Order: sequence, then C-alpha cells, then structure tokens
Amino acid sequence: MTENSLFGPLTPLDLIALVVLVICWLAIGWLTEHSPSHRPSMGKLMESYRREWMRQLVTRQPRIFDSAMVDGLRQSTTFFASTALIAIGGGLALMANPKPLTDIASDFALSQGPTLLWEARILTAVLFGANAFLKFVWSHRLFSYAAIAMAAVPNDPDDPLAYPRADQAAQININAAKSFNRGLRSVYFALATLAWLLGPLALIATTVFTTAMLWRREFASESRRALLDNRPD
Repeated sequence: MTENSLFGPLTPLDLIALVVLVICWLAIGWLTEHSPSHRPSMGKLMESYRREWMRQLVTRQPRIFDSAMVDGLRQSTTFFASTALIAIGGGLALMANPKPLTDIASDFALSQGPTLLWEARILTAVLFGANAFLKFVWSHRLFSYAAIAMAAVPNDPDDPLAYPRADQAAQININAAKSFNRGLRSVYFALATLAWLLGPLALIATTVFTTAMLWRREFASESRRALLDNRPD
C-alpha cells in the first residue's frame, strides 16, 4: 500500500490493530470506573476507603498524618507527569528523525515500510503519553484542591458542617485518583503501542496482554481480595 492510498501508509491489518488498541483502552477504562456492584473494581473499592479516610479525618488530632498522605499523592503525580513529558519529547525527536528505527528494522530484517508509517506508529504512542501527562497534571491540581477542602473541615465533630465538608473533600480526592488512574492506563497502552514498531500483529498481542493484565489487577488481584474484608460502607 502506498502513501497516497485512502489510509495513507496504513495497511488493513494496521487499521485493525489500531482499532483494537483504542477499543481495549476505552473498554477497560469504562469497565474499571463503572464496575458492577456485585464485583467492584480495585478503583471502586478504594473510593469507599477514601470516604472512610475523610470521615476519620474529622476526629483525628492532629492531622499531620493526613497532610503527609496528600503530599505523597501529589509527589506521585508530579513524578509520573515529569516522566510522561520526557517520553513525549523523546517521541517527537524520533518523529523528526525516524532513521534510527528504520536502520534497526533493517538489521533485524523487519518490514520497514514508508517513513510516514513509522511516524504514525510513534505518533500514536506520543498521543497516549500526552493524554497521560494531562491526566497527571489535572490529578495533581485536584489533590491540591482536596488538601484545601480537608483543611476546611471543622475540628469539632459536632459542627454541622464537619461531615458534609469531609464528604466534599472525599469526592475531590476520588476525582483526583480517577484522573491519576486514567493517566496510568494511558502509560500502559503507550508502552503497548511501542510493539507496533514490530508490526500490527505484535500490537494486537501486546494490547490484549495489557488489557488482560489491567483486568486482573482490577478484578482478580490478591490486593483486591484483601480490601474486600471489612470494607467500609
């Protein structure tokens, strides 16, 4: 297939692999965030623990532990955002000069294809990286908002605003965690996309493997089974 064909340098198998990648990415994200009540995902279980955290916050004095927890969560988002930004820069540099990749393909007797095909493969990984970066940045801001909301929770548990404000802080904390998890999923699928450099069949294989791995961690991991015991209401 030539570069001036209907889908540019992409072959039908490339298109199928790309569609499988996008569908799996969207499907596992939706399933994780909208898991059935009889089989909650790891993310859903953690939501109940985050709400319980904020309820315990009301009566905990002093709240140094809670401050340290939020600070640790913010540092995690900063680390991953910085890593994603570096990866984006590396991907853009390869798009500007894909010759090193084509040389490697030639050394391993892989199908090289037109330069535009290599750029499309790298661009897909870069787009996942860019999405991850944006999610991590927004998560960082939300954790900052959550810290402010936590500071606004009254110290007196008998204050009528104490538990309502704790619930608000919990919801912001949950939203921050959702954004962080979305960023992590984008990182996983960005890594899976790199297999496309070996061909569309490799992309399909790594996409299925990545999806299965994420499903297991969310619905069949030992950590999940541990959280099911004494789960907060």
